[in-house]
Amino acid sequence: MNQKIDRRHIYGIMIDTETANTITEDGKLIMNDVLPYDIGFQLIDSHARTYGKKFSFVNSDIFTHEEELMQSAYYAKKIPQYRKDIAEGKRILATTYEIRKVICELVKEYDCKFVCAHNARFDARALNNIQRWTTKSRFRYFLPYGLEWWDTLKMARSVMGKMPTYQRFCAENGYTTKTGKPRFTAEICYRFITKDNTFVESHTGLEDVEIETEILRYCVRQHKAMKKKLWEK
Repeated sequence: MNQKIDRRHIYGIMIDTETANTITEDGKLIMNDVLPYDIGFQLIDSHARTYGKKFSFVNSDIFTHEEELMQSAYYAKKIPQYRKDIAEGKRILATTYEIRKVICELVKEYDCKFVCAHNARFDARALNNIQRWTTKSRFRYFLPYGLEWWDTLKMARSVMGKMPTYQRFCAENGYTTKTGKPRFTAEICYRFITKDNTFVESHTGLEDVEIETEILRYCVRQHKAMKKKLWEK
């Protein structure tokens, strides 16, 4: 029996991508032309409640058919683990088209209003890049029209960045920029939230989605004014 959807909630998608084409020949990290080989996402609502709808896809367009390109992935060392996870059924190997279809169906079923990521500008660019790359720019946007992009990086800066406890946490642990300001990577934010300074981010799609959902939940529960829309100043 299908679970009845509570239409009082505002639903959305928390998403994370891991990408190839991130390193140039001289070893410098680049971001403009990234192409995702790992796309993880789960259904959430605006209060970061989850509903058991979670997906871990390995994009065969890149992972399988662009083996040379995969060597440019920042986390190329994880390739053997991905192969093992696919063989064991922990991740699903699928094309860009197939992955997008699952997202579109989920968005339609739950009338989703937003999509969220940590440093969402990166993921938005990566998803549009793969859509254009696989369709030769016939289709330019990966996500259904009308979804609003939220960014947990902006939320963390707005909420956690003003907390003396977070400022002290970053200062005591060296989680600061060259100018001494707190950093807000997902890993650092999650370490603060869980009080677990040994936590290491997986840098795999679905696993990172789960910690980014916790960041959203934490920020919402502080009941503070915060910036959350990617494209707002």
